[in-house]
Amino acid sequence: MQWWNNLVDWFYSEDGQRVLVSAVIPFVAIVVAGVVGALIGRGAVKRLVAQRDHETRAAAVTALISAGQNAARWHSQSPAAREHAEHLANDADVMVRLLPISGASYAADWASHQLADMRTNSVSFSYQADQTLAEYRERLVLWLHKPNKGRKMFAADLERWRYEDQATDPVIVEQQKWAEEQFTAATDQPVAHEPLLEPATDTAETSVITPAAVVEPEDRYSSPVASEPSTDTPAR
Repeated sequence: MQWWNNLVDWFYSEDGQRVLVSAVIPFVAIVVAGVVGALIGRGAVKRLVAQRDHETRAAAVTALISAGQNAARWHSQSPAAREHAEHLANDADVMVRLLPISGASYAADWASHQLADMRTNSVSFSYQADQTLAEYRERLVLWLHKPNKGRKMFAADLERWRYEDQATDPVIVEQQKWAEEQFTAATDQPVAHEPLLEPATDTAETSVITPAAVVEPEDRYSSPVASEPSTDTPAR
């Protein structure tokens, strides 16, 4: 314990106080300031990266929503506007697939299916496209804020669509034809669109099989039938 007593005596001496004030306290202050500065810088960088990441995700989702709005009024646009909208939709699809977020590929596939559905249903007096657009927008915003939940919902929809019939409703086909006629009559421009898959009808004629005449086998145990006598007179 003698060395401890000597250390305490030196610490309270004039030389010890001089070393404490001129060396120890500044060193501790510098270390503490460095640690605090590093923590502050780390937090600021994390917030900046998170903000930038959120802006990138929001921009991609906004591009998809804009593509959905164009798809909802697809049949009221000119061919040039359709080509431009298709280009924007492809760019938005690539932006979403490149996002470092859970379920980006599911979101892109789901959005592509919904865009095609809205283009098909974007005929006049059809509310299906507007309903699909509302669900489309809400689902993408949900995925932006809750990626894991949105990914599960996208995966469930894609799995369900995989087993659904891909044929188009005949009523929608008729509505689309009517809308195209109205657009052509108003603008004198033919409407170019992707062909719809009309429901397949079975036109094959059913062959009628006529049963052949049933020939009963000869009964081996039946009594013999006497032959009729010949009426021919032999020549003399």
